[in-house]
Amino acid sequence: MDLPPESLSAKDPTPQTTTDPARAAALFQQSAAIMARLRAPGGCPWDREQSFDSIRKYTLEEVYEVFDAIERRDFDHLAEELGDLLLQVLFYAEMAANEGRFTIADVLDHLNRKLIRRHPHVFGDEASRAAGNKAEVDVVAASSAAGVLRNWEEIKAAEKAAGAPQSHGDATGGAPNQPVSRLDSVLRSMPALAESAKLGAKAQKSGFDWPSWRELLPKVAEETAELASEAEAGDPRVEAELGDLLFTVVNLGRHLGVDAEMALRNCNLRFRRRFSEMESMSQRPLEELSPPELEALWEQAKKSLADLEKRDVAARGADDPAQTASQVRP
Repeated sequence: MDLPPESLSAKDPTPQTTTDPARAAALFQQSAAIMARLRAPGGCPWDREQSFDSIRKYTLEEVYEVFDAIERRDFDHLAEELGDLLLQVLFYAEMAANEGRFTIADVLDHLNRKLIRRHPHVFGDEASRAAGNKAEVDVVAASSAAGVLRNWEEIKAAEKAAGAPQSHGDATGGAPNQPVSRLDSVLRSMPALAESAKLGAKAQKSGFDWPSWRELLPKVAEETAELASEAEAGDPRVEAELGDLLFTVVNLGRHLGVDAEMALRNCNLRFRRRFSEMESMSQRPLEELSPPELEALWEQAKKSLADLEKRDVAARGADDPAQTASQVRP
């Protein structure tokens, strides 16, 4: 099996502000050929032994490594991590090809048709319909991000109505061909906070939602009181009450246009920094300090890091404009 020229792997020294499709195509061809060789007879024994199940954990690891590089603004490292994530796609597709199911070309064809189908405001209504769009959408309304998302939802709904391949069965583990719930498309494998937000957004489409974030505040207080009551009584239902509180808080975030997963990740980062600052500021090991001393040290660490945290918030605001709940892509 011949590989494309080695020269293709050399990094282009010229800064690029748009993708060079020809170079990208050649490099992608090289990647697909390398993956095929690794899985072919005489290839890598480890790669040849892998299955869909054995690779799954690496896919999740790579996703979180991409997240980490983005949060650290380590863009050189991000390019490498995105390559590792792309490797997962190539691996799955080559394993599927080995079993006669589909190839990477089918993956790309599905992707390309979907992008054209769901962006008639970019590629034109004729091209969108040729790619399978059966929805009647207002292309003019797509001049705004909110309009684009409305059209996206309508086109996606038309795909489902036309029987386009979507999902497979009940997300809760039921058999295919059973009555489809609006929530079945929300995967159980998602992180719990993200799943909660997605479930709330889906339920909102049926009108089952709080009118605004203000109505959620009393609900947070109610769930907190119920949790306190169960905890005081030592009731085993305390887990369920804690889940109810978390679900309510996640949906409060959705109404405020705040992604709960990202909010908690940023909170975790602040805690890491502040705790590390406490450790460096203290003249004694933290475990030797009294609760009042620890609290005072915590407040001191917060003040010490206040300017850094303000810069972080400002940077995130510049890179990720605030989104409203209506901009959650279904």
